[in-house]
Amino acid sequence: MLQLLEKFLEGELFRSICTAVLTLVIGVLLIRFVMQVLNKTLEKSRLEKAAHSLIVSLARVALYLLLGLSVASSLGIDVTGIVALASVLTLALSLALQNILANVIGGFTILYTHPFHSGDYVEIAEQGGTVREINMTYTILTTPDNKVVSIPNSAVVAAQITNYSAADTRRVEVVVSASYDVPTQKVIDALALAGTMDNVLLDPAPRAVVTNYGESAISYSLRIWVKTGDYWDVYFAVNQRVKDIFDEQGIAMTYPHLNVHLDKGI
Repeated sequence: MLQLLEKFLEGELFRSICTAVLTLVIGVLLIRFVMQVLNKTLEKSRLEKAAHSLIVSLARVALYLLLGLSVASSLGIDVTGIVALASVLTLALSLALQNILANVIGGFTILYTHPFHSGDYVEIAEQGGTVREINMTYTILTTPDNKVVSIPNSAVVAAQITNYSAADTRRVEVVVSASYDVPTQKVIDALALAGTMDNVLLDPAPRAVVTNYGESAISYSLRIWVKTGDYWDVYFAVNQRVKDIFDEQGIAMTYPHLNVHLDKGI
């Protein structure tokens, strides 16, 4: 029995097992170290948090697969066939899940290029809403009326994206019309007064201009700048304020109408 044990300890199989165990232990320790470094790096990066868990998971799977192949090779197992089989299975799986893979790739593209972030108000392919979440297959928006819309990431990447929250300021524009009978300067002064209110920025200064001469009215535009977060509050408030000031100053807003003149025959 002792002679058999000595032969086993001196044999190639024992050395292979020792090498495999040593490779496994060192590999596990290295993977843990790499994962700690990766986690710290991702925490300091600008990537969305939605991408962190996926990147960490993919890295962990890839590293343990490499470790498994290394251990198998240490045991004298030919891994060439395993790699070839894995390649075929990967190709078949990618063809079967090509839509999902396209969304995953789209998710990485969004997280790398940063066209928007969580909390931004955006318009994607004419669908507007606040970005609630960016996961690896869908971008989820919450609409102003509290509907939840999920858009595939592949469609997001291919669509035109308008980000209303990207800049610190936005311009509020109110378009009104007034009669030709009212002096243009009076209307401009009234609009300028309407644009003087809380949360309106003074640089650039509010500006009222004539924009068009219509068939029965003159069109005016009041343009004011506000912080992005104040946009809707100011927009609604200034619309109401314009009407109140027009009423106070006797400026009538016109509407489409038709004047018919009848000549009384003799």
